[in-house]
Formats: sequence, C-alpha cells, structure tokens
Amino acid sequence: MVEKIRKSDEEWSAQLSDLAYRVTRQHKTERAFTHDDFPEGPATYHCVCCGQALFDSDAKFDSGTGWPSFFRPIDADAIEESEDRSWFMKRIEVHCSACDAHLGHVFPDGPPPTGLRYCINGVALEWRPKG
Repeated sequence: MVEKIRKSDEEWSAQLSDLAYRVTRQHKTERAFTHDDFPEGPATYHCVCCGQALFDSDAKFDSGTGWPSFFRPIDADAIEESEDRSWFMKRIEVHCSACDAHLGHVFPDGPPPTGLRYCINGVALEWRPKG
C-alpha cells in the first residue's frame, strides 16, 4: 500500500499551474489535443502533483482521442479507481494512489494485451526520459 500525501488546497494551488490544479484536484478535464504532445522515446510518466511513477512509454499508444493513452499502469499499486457518474454517464475514474490526483478514466476499448485504455489528462503527467 502506498503512503498518502496530504496537502491543503492552498498548498496544491501554490505548487501547480491553474490548469493542473483544476484537473488534478477539482476533477476537471483538459481539452482534447492540448497536452498530448510528449517527446518520443523511452520514458516514464509521473504524477505532476507528487512525482509517483504512473505509466511507462512501453504501454503508451495513439488512441486518436487527443489525450495520452496507455494500456496499463507501471504498477497496479500506482493508481486507484472509483466510479464516476458525472455527465449522465457511468465511467471508471483513475487517481494517483499516492496523492489522490484525478488523472483521467479507464475504458475497456484499448489494445492487447489488456484491452484497456487509460485515457489520461496530459497536464496531470510529468514526462521523464529513461537513462
């Protein structure tokens, strides 16, 4: 189990950009195709709030949706899921397990081997090259 990072709204707001705060702390969604242009090459994608490793470039794929998409997290313990019934839909919301940052949603329409598509707000991610 991951130890939780707790900060006040004021602390998160001071640390993050306005958009990153709204997305990660207030469960908003960035516009499609606005933060999906990460560099190519071997990398890990970390939580912009706490730095926890969330996804690996080996699991990244182009879903055509305008949001970074992955078919699995770097580790099952890196994320947590909850039911989201906003906007008259039933979806599975994905959170960082360390700081509860809202990352995006997971859908059952991804590629093999998992068949899952973790549709993640790019502003919630920090790209770090490997090596």
